[in-house]
Amino acid sequence: MQSILKSWRGQWPFDRSTSPAETGKGVIDQASFNALEIDQVYDTVNYAQTQVGKGVIYRSLCNPLDNTADINAKQDAIREIQNKPEIRKNLEHIVSYTGQREPRLYLLLFGEFLGSMGTAREDHQIEGYGYKQYRRALHVMKSFVGFILDSAKPESHYLQSIFDRVHQFSQSRTYSLMVGPVYHSEQGFQCKAERKGLWPPAIIFKPQIFKPVLLLSIFLALWFITAVFPLLMFNFSVDAIPVASVFFVPVMLVYFPMVGSYDRDNCIIPLRDIYKECDDLADALDALGELDELLAFIKYAEKSKATISLPVLEDKDTHSIRLKQTKNPVLAHEQANYVANDFVLDGERLCMITGPNSGGKTALCKTISQIQLLAQVGCFVSAEQAELAVADKIFYQTPEISHLNDGEGRFGTELKRTKDIFVNSTAKSLVVLDEMSEGTTFEEKMESSTNILDGFYRKNGNTVLITHNHQLVDVFVNKQMGMAKQVEFVNEEPSYKLIDGVSRVSHADKVAAKIGFAKEDIEHYLSGEK
Repeated sequence: MQSILKSWRGQWPFDRSTSPAETGKGVIDQASFNALEIDQVYDTVNYAQTQVGKGVIYRSLCNPLDNTADINAKQDAIREIQNKPEIRKNLEHIVSYTGQREPRLYLLLFGEFLGSMGTAREDHQIEGYGYKQYRRALHVMKSFVGFILDSAKPESHYLQSIFDRVHQFSQSRTYSLMVGPVYHSEQGFQCKAERKGLWPPAIIFKPQIFKPVLLLSIFLALWFITAVFPLLMFNFSVDAIPVASVFFVPVMLVYFPMVGSYDRDNCIIPLRDIYKECDDLADALDALGELDELLAFIKYAEKSKATISLPVLEDKDTHSIRLKQTKNPVLAHEQANYVANDFVLDGERLCMITGPNSGGKTALCKTISQIQLLAQVGCFVSAEQAELAVADKIFYQTPEISHLNDGEGRFGTELKRTKDIFVNSTAKSLVVLDEMSEGTTFEEKMESSTNILDGFYRKNGNTVLITHNHQLVDVFVNKQMGMAKQVEFVNEEPSYKLIDGVSRVSHADKVAAKIGFAKEDIEHYLSGEK
């Protein structure tokens, strides 16, 4: 998996720097990611304090885990932090302290050097020679490593692995260059462990404009000149100091730009390029982000107005999901009165959901899919109880709009997407289809939809269909294939509850009236034109 540092690709750090894998190569693809509005899920669970932590959360949502043991290990780390206040307090201090200073590191890695005469007007600009920015940036990583090295080793495997990676970074060449001293010779930059002697000769780089040895050498040279060539220079004495001081200003006017420019162009910028491309540093930053991610998930659970739990993950050959009193993780986060539902799909392989418009069918199916995704990033889910098998693929299909260059029309465009999902799904997959076979006659829609649903059923995964086509549902109910559910309406108003049965109404007329485009409204508009 690509590190967050590398995902920024030289750009100024930003949250959403990762993308889902291509269809069939990861748990979720871009089309499903967009349809499920995972950006809103990210905004809901994102309580990270660091920029790299935000990047890690978004990366997790783009590339969920598909291994039960890995997810359980992440959950164990969350439980350890929750159950041990001293560990949580220590980690919160580490993340908070580092997060407040983290922009200093990115300023060095991605900042724009303006030169000695430039004035920084933007956060990403560096004025002067960059000494202060270099020192402050390195302090970020040195303090983070120091905190981890001084911390007691945790018990959970996931936290241990994070700590171990920071320990490994502390033994790396990159960290040695950060700590110093840095030797600059014809062979490039060397850390202390790489120096085998005095050859080849090297300059020791110190990130400061005043170089005591260099300054002493300059004044010794001046003294030598006055001693060897007394006729060319005044005799050096106490009385001559005021006169000698006249030479100090021009020497400094030459010294500052010469030394500062040399250090910036030959040491600071080359070293920052080494750090920016370094896998060791990228891994250490990911470790920081992963600590922040765990704390963010805990804060999400504490802030949510919905009942929150850590799901029970099952390692099975076929997908299954059992949710008790589940709510949408985005909508219920701030809505205490959001309606909860039970949902079980374990062995049936096919669930067909019907019901009038605005009854909550799509919201429920997005809830199921979003909870599956959150479970596979190791996060809490909005349910009293959740038991589910890890899905190798999470697909969500919505009605497709054809484009001018498709050449297939709406039906063909949608069918291509359905084919991609079918080919790449397995018995371990969760597939949600929001209507099917649009853009053709009813007879052809029935035939095509029946064939497709039958194919998904035989693949043994779990398929959820949202549809108004109750005739299609009847076909599978009569064959005793799958289960039929509908969204409940009481007195023609939605209760947002899921119940057994098949709905045979759509309330299209009520939706049209609500938005002011029913038959009466059309007549009104027409009469108004006369």
